[in-house]
Order: sequence, then C-alpha cells, then structure tokens
Amino acid sequence: MTLDVGREDELPDWAAAKEFYQKYDPKDVIGRGVSSVVRRCVHRATGDEFAVKIMEVTAERLSPEQLEEVREATQREMHILRQVAGHPHIITLIDSYESPSFMFLVFDLMRKGELFDYLTEKVALSEKETRSIMRSLLEAVNFLHANNIVHRDLKPENILLDDNMQIRLSDFGFSCHLEPGEKLRELCGTPGYLAPEILKCSMDETHPGYGKEVDLWACGVILFTLLAGSPPFWHRRQILMLRMIMEGQYQFSSPEWDDRSSTVKDLISKLLQVDPEERLTAEQALQHPFFERCEGSQSWNLTPRQKFRVSLSMAGSAPRPCPFPFAGCFIGANIAPFPRWQCGQYWLLDEWH
Repeated sequence: MTLDVGREDELPDWAAAKEFYQKYDPKDVIGRGVSSVVRRCVHRATGDEFAVKIMEVTAERLSPEQLEEVREATQREMHILRQVAGHPHIITLIDSYESPSFMFLVFDLMRKGELFDYLTEKVALSEKETRSIMRSLLEAVNFLHANNIVHRDLKPENILLDDNMQIRLSDFGFSCHLEPGEKLRELCGTPGYLAPEILKCSMDETHPGYGKEVDLWACGVILFTLLAGSPPFWHRRQILMLRMIMEGQYQFSSPEWDDRSSTVKDLISKLLQVDPEERLTAEQALQHPFFERCEGSQSWNLTPRQKFRVSLSMAGSAPRPCPFPFAGCFIGANIAPFPRWQCGQYWLLDEWH
C-alpha cells in the first residue's frame, strides 16, 4: 500500500547515500516508523523488489545523545537480525548501508503488508486462520528465546504478510540479548501489549525486573485481538487501561466469544497470567491442544455488532480506519494504533505516584 508523501519522506540526496543509490532505485513510501520511512526499492541489476528502511541521523533532527542512541539501537537490531537470519517466520535483512547522515536497512518486500491492516479489513479472524498465524508467531518467538533474544514489541503492526499469507516477524528495534537469569528494567514497547511486570518494574525500584516472558503476554494479547476484533485491555483513559493490565482484568464478552472454543480461551488465559512464572513459555504454548486440532473449513459469520463496526469503519475518511478501539473512544471509530513507548518514558505512570 502506497502512502502519501510528506516533507519528512524526502529522499536523501545522492552524495549522502551514493553507495545505496548505486545498487537500489527507491520508489514509493509503504510505511513509517517512529524515526524512519520505509520505501519499496528495486535492485538495479536484477529488477528484484525489496523494502528499505531509511533513518535520518542528523543533528538537525536529533540531539547528540539521541544520535548515538539511534545508531547503537540500529547496530543492535542489525546484529540480531543477522543472528536469526534464515528463520521462515522472521524478516530477512538483505543489505545495510550507513552514511554520516542516513542509515539504510534493506529487507524482503512483504506485499500483503501488516497483520494490523489485514485484521482491520476482516474485523475478526476464524480460529482456523488464527491458529495458523499464532503457530508461526510462537515458532518465531520460541526461536528467539532459544537464542537468548527478547523482542519486546510484539503486536499486529510488527507482523508482516507475504504473497502466500505467511507471516514474518519484523521491527527488532527494542529487541536485545538476555542471558539466562538476567533481567531488564527499561519501560519500552507499546502500551496495550505491555506485560504487567514491565509496568510494575517501572514503578517499584525494588522490583526484580522482567524477562522473556513479556513476549508471551504480548502473544496472548494478539491471540485475543485476532479472534475478538478488539484488544483485551482497553479504556479511553490510558492510565486505567494500564491498571487493567497490571491486574489482568479482561473478559470473554458476548457476542464476540459466544462461538469461540473453550480450548482457545484456555490458551489465552494461560498466556495472560499476571505472574510471569505461571505464564506458558513459547514451547509450552505450541504444545497446547489448540494447535493439535484439525479442522475442515470453518465459516465465520459476522454478528450484528460486528457488521455495525464494519459499516462505521467504512463510513469514515481517515487514512487508516481501525474497527477495534486501540486508542479511540468508540467501537468502530476511525482511530490509530497505540504509539510506541521509547525506553525511559515514565511520564504517564507518574499519576500512580
């Protein structure tokens, strides 16, 4: 999907990115990140298409401390991507370039875009389709954890779809290595997917920290959202939503969950355990009975409430309609997904102190 081009999307000049331009021809904008632009690009020698993530690292936009942080984070992301290269459900880093002003990361082009956009279009998925997506996601997470890597920003926006509707996990900007027994303390990620222990750690200096279990909590949130068309934890006041997360307050409400199996509800409840020690690991989740079920084609009929959501989302004019309330006030409102939190953003949590 081509996006409108803004001033921040202007291409680097030839002198600033000569090495990249010699090999690739950048095309239309297909995505934007917190501090980056993603474009489709064409390999000049072969004509093959890829996606390039372009990050400007200049004193005009960033302070010296921010410049250093972006460069270090990008180098860390590149190192992790090279370490996990070859996994069928993790995005492949094809190429990378760095100039004094810009950094370029070249990836596989995932033509079907984000799982977020696919879910926006479909409203909710069948258990059969959800099973396939979640099995692939958990296999990727299991592989990361086996290599002592924690992702820390799992969400539908960071899950991409190829031409065959197979998923690839992307955006390793918050990922890091975590040795056995080691703990993390930074507050980073996306609010609706943050595990309780991340929030508790940020408010309690005596908290022991968090580990790779946070990725399994996010998998539980994703699983719930795919089936319900709305997230398990949401309130128009974000501070109350965070309290719901910390207390594990969610419901399998009617009518969305009326026809869902008890098996998938059991899996969700075992992933959304407030105590990380009680939460399933990725390996354990893959052994859950939900993934052992073999079904024929499963029909999915929209309830009247879901049809109402679709009609509302189609009536608006926002560039990214979203039929589930990640950050808006009403079901079916045209709203954007949660913004990411960078490490160290504690301002919202000050309301608790």
